[in-house]
Amino acid sequence: MQRDLDLILAYHCAPALLEQKPANLVALTRSEFPDLELRVESYAQLFAPRGVAFRLLCRCERNFLLLVYRPALLERQLREPLAERLLRQDGYEPGEGLEPLLDRLGQRLRESGDFPHEIGLFLGYPPEDVEGFQLHRGQNCKLCGYWKVYSDVDRARALFQVYDRCRERLCARLAGGHSLREVFQAA
Repeated sequence: MQRDLDLILAYHCAPALLEQKPANLVALTRSEFPDLELRVESYAQLFAPRGVAFRLLCRCERNFLLLVYRPALLERQLREPLAERLLRQDGYEPGEGLEPLLDRLGQRLRESGDFPHEIGLFLGYPPEDVEGFQLHRGQNCKLCGYWKVYSDVDRARALFQVYDRCRERLCARLAGGHSLREVFQAA
């Protein structure tokens, strides 16, 4: 069971784990991972010295939403002027600090039953693309990959390739018989 969670995290969260993205989000079912909260604590202890945090944003009836993030990178992302403006429009107070922002995001996830559009800011999407998504209601993007791109297509393509390489590299290590703990203790 531990190995399965390692593989899921490697596949869905490799860019954040490997310092290439401020955060990744993964949905996990309660039935598959009834002890997830304890396991997340174990991962948090392992990765904290490497600047990675784990937070259960939503503990829904059937699923968990787990945010794997790098607080320093995420704070920097959310301090960008356009990101701050977009967050204010959605009822956030960007000057409060990261934890209250994450609390508010978790609250919005629970209340809406859907993904609020600003979640892209928390996942490291360019603020211009989050704004474009909101303005165009998810239509008429220039490129679709890890997110819908409305601004700099070349930059997005390059990032998509970086994220793909992170996933391939980390998943290959696990396919070679290593656990996440072994991979990151050796690093």
